[in-house]
Amino acid sequence: MAVIGRWVGAVRGALGFLTRLPIGTRDGDWHAFRATPAAFPIAGLIAGALAAVPLLAGETLAAPTVALGYLLAVYAVMGIHHLDGVADLGDALVVHGDQERRREVLKDTTTGVGALLSVSVTVAALALGGLGLAGLPVRAAIGVAVCAEVGTKLGMAALACFGNAVTEGMGKQFTDGAAAGSFLAPAVIALTVVAIGQSALGAVAFCGAVAGVGLPWYWATRQLGGINGDIFGAANEIGRIAGIHLGVIAWTLS
Repeated sequence: MAVIGRWVGAVRGALGFLTRLPIGTRDGDWHAFRATPAAFPIAGLIAGALAAVPLLAGETLAAPTVALGYLLAVYAVMGIHHLDGVADLGDALVVHGDQERRREVLKDTTTGVGALLSVSVTVAALALGGLGLAGLPVRAAIGVAVCAEVGTKLGMAALACFGNAVTEGMGKQFTDGAAAGSFLAPAVIALTVVAIGQSALGAVAFCGAVAGVGLPWYWATRQLGGINGDIFGAANEIGRIAGIHLGVIAWTLS
């Protein structure tokens, strides 16, 4: 029962942190979440399915309307706080200087042109991805959207299990709370979700999302010496976009 309680608390903590869903968290949920990376893909499955609801109208409403509905649903379910990581990463990308200077920019609360551009491109990319999903059969569109979200959250679990945090903060709490060996459980859960879907497009979206998470991770490792909370946030947004677009491309080329 204690193990079940820990897993329930971890999922509650994941949903409370990664989404805007009205989940009543309790004492210990945050700690359970940090110590249970498997909660990442579970939260991704739940949140991804809810955000994909507007895609059910793909064969009824105009594609731009469905795309707008999907865009709004994503941020209604997931919240916009992860975009803060995109903004800070955008400023760090354009600043001149060494690793220490880039770390300073990540922590700076001032919004620069790099932040404005990166957030604008991110929102536009998600909207265009939604437009692509609206052109797919409903079942395929939902499969791509859900698998992209699950893949993104698996990538975040990988960040927690294998990442090296260079500053104090949320990122370090994740990396300190998870060990490399604990990545097996989230990987099994995520791959099971993809297998149950039995969709080649979903598998492509899943792989694309995981690869998308790797982009900010690779850059942070090279340019910052490691990751922080902003990289987690940016990875969440970039992974989703990469997964959706690759899924749509796979459908177009099939």
